[in-house]
Amino acid sequence: MKLTFLGATHEVTGSCTLLEACGKRILIDCGMEQGTDTFENCEIPVSAVEIDAICLTHAHMDHSGKIPALVKNGFSGPIYATRATQRLCDIMLRDSAHIQESEAEWRNRKAKRSGGTAYEPLYTMADAEQTLAQIKGFSYGEEVALFDGITLSFSDAGHLLGSGSIRLTVTEDGQTRTLLFSGDLGNLDRPLIRDPQKPEQADYVVIESTYGDRLHGVRPDYIGQLTQILQRTFDRGGNVVIPSFAIGRTQELLYLLRTIKNQGLVKGHDRFPVYVDSPLAVEATRIYSDNLTDFYDAQTLELLAQGIDPIVFDELVLSVTSEESKMINADKTPKVILSASGMCEAGRIRHHLKHNLWRAESTVLFVGYQSQGTLGRSLQEGASRVKLFGEDITVHAEICQLDGISGHADRDMLLGWLENLQNKPTRVFVNHGDETVCEAFAQTVTEKLGFSAVAPYSGDGYDLLTDECFPKGVVTRVQKKGRRADDLYQKLLSAGKLLLRLIESMKGATNREMTALTDQINNLLQKHKR
Repeated sequence: MKLTFLGATHEVTGSCTLLEACGKRILIDCGMEQGTDTFENCEIPVSAVEIDAICLTHAHMDHSGKIPALVKNGFSGPIYATRATQRLCDIMLRDSAHIQESEAEWRNRKAKRSGGTAYEPLYTMADAEQTLAQIKGFSYGEEVALFDGITLSFSDAGHLLGSGSIRLTVTEDGQTRTLLFSGDLGNLDRPLIRDPQKPEQADYVVIESTYGDRLHGVRPDYIGQLTQILQRTFDRGGNVVIPSFAIGRTQELLYLLRTIKNQGLVKGHDRFPVYVDSPLAVEATRIYSDNLTDFYDAQTLELLAQGIDPIVFDELVLSVTSEESKMINADKTPKVILSASGMCEAGRIRHHLKHNLWRAESTVLFVGYQSQGTLGRSLQEGASRVKLFGEDITVHAEICQLDGISGHADRDMLLGWLENLQNKPTRVFVNHGDETVCEAFAQTVTEKLGFSAVAPYSGDGYDLLTDECFPKGVVTRVQKKGRRADDLYQKLLSAGKLLLRLIESMKGATNREMTALTDQINNLLQKHKR
């Protein structure tokens, strides 16, 4: 029974952890890295075809974004998530695949002109669609048997619609261990979703630490802050440009903006327009308006019971096409522009920044975490000039931060979540935080709660039966006699499944192509005839 840490180790993004138990290999998350890549992560130590299942905490790309690449390389097992995460992945992974394909098309046009080598996308739309077919959705608290000796349940992590902390109960060689993966834990008293559920028991805990070294302070008056920013910007004749994560943060802001409009809090600009300029955010907003009542908080359910959509209002414009996006800045009416990506690294937000950063009357409002090395972090830290689309832009716009609206729990909230455990865990693993934050929070857990805590690096493994650590590169004794033969058979079986998928994809191919493949298969069968 072994746990190996692969991603989001001393870093905030790229979550990925491997559990090997009961003869099975299970990944907990498989996300993309975003922003500065401080450490080189280890590759997953087994091939995609050898992975038996994936458990997904939530739909954000730094937790889910590389799963289609595993599917492309042969992973054919089930992906376990909440029903809301399943719905959100349907748009997130398709959007990511579209970006991958567009990037490949652009690079290959350049390569063709320069004589360079062809570029293959990380994955395609077909890979994303196959991934979606493998996702199984469940409710919070539902007990799911994954394999003999391994069960799963989700509890509400309070970070995003459907986000879940994962509890795995594993019995191997007559010994049982309970593993708890926090996923991203949410802040308290946020719109639409409930506060994180606190755990009661676990032998091993893996906990995030994004804000493990700081406090959010007293809950701010979000409505008051946002109203003041809107009022002074509109009075100047400017736009409020909000780089926002398409899923979660955008919908929270729409909730706040609906409240501001309904109460008439912005004076002299009662009918100010609000643009959601991101096809992904538009789709997510529609999903949030669907019947996912299992995942909403009491206040949202009360609004729905009254027939009120909590995130839709007059003057809300959902922009999908490029032409619609371009028209936003052509209109001189002071407005709110919500656009992705939340860290300003890609997407339509960069166009809106180009049109508004140089305008002293406009405001750029940050409402979420900005990773080191991103354009968002540079603007937050006072950059006077930035480069967008090859053009130097002078920053004259007001740069603001909406205090306290973070989607992550702060240090004391994280400690409170851990402190609710009725037992003393054998060990707490701290991940998903900047390098110094991971170490600092691990030390805080030990000092404040008396729990043994460590911040592993990529490649570090732990035997959960003996509580031994095996640093990167050390061969463990977790491998059992006969396992190698079993692994090779599973690899062969997975290769057979890939061959069948190849055959199915040949429908409509030329006679020559089908004949060539048939001959190759027949030759292989003749060679290995038994």
